[in-house]
Amino acid sequence: MLQSAEIGPASGVSTTPVMALSGITKTFPGVRALSEVSLELYPGQVTALVGENGAGKSTIVKVLTGILQPNEGRIEIDGQETTFPTALHATQAGITAIHQETVLFDELTVAENIFIGHAPRGRFGLIDWPAMRRKAKDILDRIDAPLDPMMPLKELGIANKHLVAIARALSVDARVVIMDEPTAALSQKEIEELYELVERLKSEGRAILFISHKFDEIFRIADRYTVFRDGQQVGAGLMSDVDEAELVRLMVGRDVDHIFPKSEHRVGDTVLQVEGFAHPTEFDGINFELRKGEILGFYGLVGAGRSELMQAIFGITRPSGGKIRIDGSDAAIHSPADAIANGIVYVPEDRGKQGAIMGLPIFQNVTLPSLSQTSNRGFLRLAEEFKLAREYTERLDLRAASLDQDVGNLSGGNQQKVVIAKWLATKPRVIILDEPTKGIDIGSKAAVHAFMAELAAQGLAVIMVSSEIPEILGMSDRVIVMREGLIAAEIAGGDLTPETLVRHAAGIGAKP
Repeated sequence: MLQSAEIGPASGVSTTPVMALSGITKTFPGVRALSEVSLELYPGQVTALVGENGAGKSTIVKVLTGILQPNEGRIEIDGQETTFPTALHATQAGITAIHQETVLFDELTVAENIFIGHAPRGRFGLIDWPAMRRKAKDILDRIDAPLDPMMPLKELGIANKHLVAIARALSVDARVVIMDEPTAALSQKEIEELYELVERLKSEGRAILFISHKFDEIFRIADRYTVFRDGQQVGAGLMSDVDEAELVRLMVGRDVDHIFPKSEHRVGDTVLQVEGFAHPTEFDGINFELRKGEILGFYGLVGAGRSELMQAIFGITRPSGGKIRIDGSDAAIHSPADAIANGIVYVPEDRGKQGAIMGLPIFQNVTLPSLSQTSNRGFLRLAEEFKLAREYTERLDLRAASLDQDVGNLSGGNQQKVVIAKWLATKPRVIILDEPTKGIDIGSKAAVHAFMAELAAQGLAVIMVSSEIPEILGMSDRVIVMREGLIAAEIAGGDLTPETLVRHAAGIGAKP
């Protein structure tokens, strides 16, 4: 465990960092990802690392965990300079990371996932299976995870897989625990349980680096903050000495006064009608209309069926009943190609698997559905491809070295912008945005929201699926609340409040 550390007499917390980075610089061909940044992590405290996508957060995590080695700079543990030539060296030093997308193995058991790479050994160097199961059970009990160590991982849900990832981190007696967007795929109840776990880790003296775009999380659990912008550290200090407005100014270098810049605009005629839509397992009896220039929000808890409904409208899955009308005429949509031909496009929640093609450059991702605009007699015109891609990526304020850059090398927020640009280039009449700002920073959110408002003002009909109540309230003209595959309510105007949304989504009756 941790050695004794100097404790401040007034604050009751350590004033000596367990780990300190200074002057860290990391360059790639043509790109300086980090420029002389500093970061200090204290035992028993949570340090929030905040910054826009592309600010250098992922790069510093890779430096901390030995995946990347800095070109310049100094890494100290307990005041002693050290290096991490490999990830194994970082793990042996007690540095571990829990990522947004857990890197686990479905075909292995919980215990095998916890101890993979460092399983307890018995005689002749063979794995001591009883000891591994026993130690896995001890760690799971410490974090109140009611899991059977022998259960195959594939039988667990996302939240329990996160618990396994945390157990794996603790199995190496981690001194520094890095949590990278750990709540992105969790329900509110699961988030609360994670907060309790963070408090337990603090009480054990772990130093925690917490990376999140959600300010409510940061202000709830963090003791300190460090802000990165454009590969540089631009601020650090105690959370008690900073407010949300100051953090935003540090992150983006400017005030973001209008995170939800919804302007007044005229809502026109009905463009899309969905009638009697049903699916054998996901939703039933879905009826709604969408009008020109309108932003129609869809809200609901995990498992409500919102994404499944949108995928059926876009032709990814087949409904068991119901019809779609465009401008009052029946539309036969049996595939995404049919949907696109009818002016409907869909920006999925999982941009990595369903939205972008990793390995292709930005310009080809953007122009892929619009090749008829950029080709002549079957031959692609490179200049036209770049022109089309540049038009839409600039409107979304895409941050990239060039349009030739591989989409897989972009930050999550910039990947989302590429996916949105790709579908907007088809000049649709209806755009479905499924969790359009999930996992992206506040500056990128403001850009996406501003563009969404601009699209509505130009007459595009927008469906926005979101789990973030401020986003739903700030951007929607009307909101449809779904629960267990059914429409629970349609809300607009003065009735559109956080309490109303949650009550309908959770199936709670109105207050007496």
